[in-house]
Amino acid sequence: MANILMVVSAADSLTMRDGSKHPTGYWAEELVVSHQTLLGAGHTVRIATPAGAKPTVDEVSLAAESAGGQDRADGFRKYLAEIDAELSAPLVLADVDLSGYDAIVMPGGHGPMADLFEDADLGRLLIEANKAGKVIAPFCHGPAGLLSAVDDAGNFAFAGRHLTVFTNEEELGGGTGENTPWFVEDVLKQKGSVVENGAAWSSNVVRDGNLITGQNPQSSEDVAKEVLKALAE
Repeated sequence: MANILMVVSAADSLTMRDGSKHPTGYWAEELVVSHQTLLGAGHTVRIATPAGAKPTVDEVSLAAESAGGQDRADGFRKYLAEIDAELSAPLVLADVDLSGYDAIVMPGGHGPMADLFEDADLGRLLIEANKAGKVIAPFCHGPAGLLSAVDDAGNFAFAGRHLTVFTNEEELGGGTGENTPWFVEDVLKQKGSVVENGAAWSSNVVRDGNLITGQNPQSSEDVAKEVLKALAE
């Protein structure tokens, strides 16, 4: 069985285009579904955050209308309560020794746009994982974390790689809208990644070798399943 590092944002707010603070964190469905699927397959999942801070759930993601119904919202709350001890004492990202892990998984929510996108410790781990061919699987806004993977010469580790991410269309139509401080899709393209969008709010998973990405919350389970496939190869 594999050891999987789940890197989660520690941010609880995002500074918007107009300077206001927007409450945020990780998106419940993304963390719960991926964690549940990977753990259910018999793998070990360890959560890590910047500075080892307890991650904050985006409360919007626990509303019935966002979760896909009250039953699903209740299910997410219940699962998060069950793993609260783990969420309350995550690994410190800076202290992680990647040699003990087979994959890095990064759920989204807007949190990664506030911290992971420029986290030097995450960047170091991603560059190391990529060189070793280990599975790297960010989804929704999680691919913002890939932007941290810049080497000393200024080279972006994922330039030229095919991937997907929460799209501009989704951000404008159901995300933080026109006040979004920056669009992850645009910046990844500017850095040289090849972004492959699917239909808005439908599961879309793109695999390019060891890099597995998902477009939105609806992609959570399919990303986890693709990770399971990659680990079995």
